[in-house]
Amino acid sequence: MYPNLYYLVQDLFGVEIEFLKIFQMFGIFMAISFLAAYKIMEAELKRMEQEGKIAPVKRMFWENKAPGTQEYIMNFIFYFIAGFKVVEAAFHFSDLTGNPQDFLLSSRGNIGGGLALGALGVYFVYREAQKVKGKEAKQVERVVHPYQIMGNITFVAAITGLLGAKLFHMLENWDYTVNNPIDAILSFSGLTYYGGLICGGAGVLWYTAKYNIHWRHAMDMGGAAMMFAYGTGRIGCHVSGDGDWGIVNTAPKPAWMNFLPDWTWAYNYPNNVNGVCNPYVEGEKANIACDFAETPFLIDPVFPTPIYETLMAFILFGIIWALRKKLPAPGLIFCLYLIFAGIERFVIEKIRVNNIMDFMGIEATQAEIISVGMIVLGVGLGTYFIAKPKVKTSVGT
Repeated sequence: MYPNLYYLVQDLFGVEIEFLKIFQMFGIFMAISFLAAYKIMEAELKRMEQEGKIAPVKRMFWENKAPGTQEYIMNFIFYFIAGFKVVEAAFHFSDLTGNPQDFLLSSRGNIGGGLALGALGVYFVYREAQKVKGKEAKQVERVVHPYQIMGNITFVAAITGLLGAKLFHMLENWDYTVNNPIDAILSFSGLTYYGGLICGGAGVLWYTAKYNIHWRHAMDMGGAAMMFAYGTGRIGCHVSGDGDWGIVNTAPKPAWMNFLPDWTWAYNYPNNVNGVCNPYVEGEKANIACDFAETPFLIDPVFPTPIYETLMAFILFGIIWALRKKLPAPGLIFCLYLIFAGIERFVIEKIRVNNIMDFMGIEATQAEIISVGMIVLGVGLGTYFIAKPKVKTSVGT
């Protein structure tokens, strides 16, 4: 496994570059998934505009407006934090590469570096102010096409999605959250996909409404993109070994899988980013003590469920992409996503490690409960959308 880029380069080229340890593989694939979703949604917005389902809007923008006090303050804060951490990292590089997450989230930093870079940030704003000095500040009207706001949509989705993913994980692991609140909030580990989906989706609907994009078209925009991004993100889970693997699997590989590598059936995730060597979460074997430094892999292999989810996600994306222009009503693309994603996750939960919850007397994982809800919601919304296939097209205001 490759918890960070250092191990990948070392394995492929036999070169050890300590600096690469700060680039976490899960983060890299998360960035790739956001980029992929961005391009897919941008293409969908262009298609919808060409088909007359959505329209550009007119907005007022400032020209020649000098930056105000807020810009100076925000730039100073941003550059101060950067300098605070960068200079400290330069003098204690081994601490950064040894544990990038702890280093970045700690209060460690260099005040002098922060002030120096903060001053540089203020200078950049001042330089921009000089460019418009003496010019008349005025507002001008411009036409904004829906696809041109994709950068803002992605930013809103990222912020609200990450907050939702963290919140749902904290709720799912409430005992740990209560006992370790600071770590639960600040730790990079522990992100629940469905929390990101629900909160990120709500954030996007709120933002796109400001540009007169009907909520059913806004949902359709993200249906195929979210399925593809999910598959890409799961590659990051597998490559980094972030703990989103399956239950222990010591059964022999079935004959029909003989054409595939052994790790597609059972894998022990060497050098996994969580530093886990005991894959058991309950029973007597859960108490087996092991030292990851001496045993840098799972003592018994598990189902590599991220690979299975990646494969299923890409297949389901292909189906959604092929059908997206043929569906009879707006909103049905997203309904397909809800149903497909719900079925996929419910199925994989049967062999995946997760926390069991007691929901109205039913023992199930949080993901199973939400999966069923997604399927029911997808079917229900789909029925409603088919019954009411027409929506009002946005106007350019």
